[in-house]
Amino acid sequence: MHVFSHYQTADLLAHRTRTGETMMLSADLGRTESSALILPDGIAINDDLLTWKAIATINKNPNNCYTLDDGDINKIQAFSEETGRVYSLYPTASAPTMLVSGLSMHRIKNSDPYRDTLEKVKAIRPLVGRVLDTTTGLGYTAIEAARTAAHVITVELDPAAQEIIAANPWSSELRTLGNIEQKMGDSFDVVQTFQDGQFQRILHDPPMFSHAGQLYSAAFYTHLH
Repeated sequence: MHVFSHYQTADLLAHRTRTGETMMLSADLGRTESSALILPDGIAINDDLLTWKAIATINKNPNNCYTLDDGDINKIQAFSEETGRVYSLYPTASAPTMLVSGLSMHRIKNSDPYRDTLEKVKAIRPLVGRVLDTTTGLGYTAIEAARTAAHVITVELDPAAQEIIAANPWSSELRTLGNIEQKMGDSFDVVQTFQDGQFQRILHDPPMFSHAGQLYSAAFYTHLH
């Protein structure tokens, strides 16, 4: 699966007349680049075709990311039957963030989601032993923690968020790193199932209060302690 935003396609239409030439293009939201062939109908990436029409559509929608599958592009978004919220992947010049009912899950003003994650992780270094990440989000915090920790458990409330994670190239290590364990459920309930003293570090970066008020409660912090 290939994934694009306007950051990857903004300059492509200028290459339309260079039929038969190759160019370097990122098909994973800027993580890597690979060779692509310019054709009359669009740009060929491996065995798929990003048409000129698709490129124009992506360029006109700077607040969205798109998957490319068999020549068709689809906006990365999901509706949660559980919470009634809309999840979507919002592009930046670095890693994308996730919007939940239009609200960003990372700082993107004078920062970016990746830098935001590194600053949060830095506040509790060294991340060693067993680490609890109370809210998965896009998984960036769990991924960074797993680089030094022995084992990371990360908790996600909404299955719709998992759909966004599955489409986000920057979240791929959440699935491939062997020392990350994902749990589904409300962190307020899940933390009560753990034994005392099970973790050496806890990373708690909840959504805004209106989305998860119980994760700001004295009762929840008592469980974490």
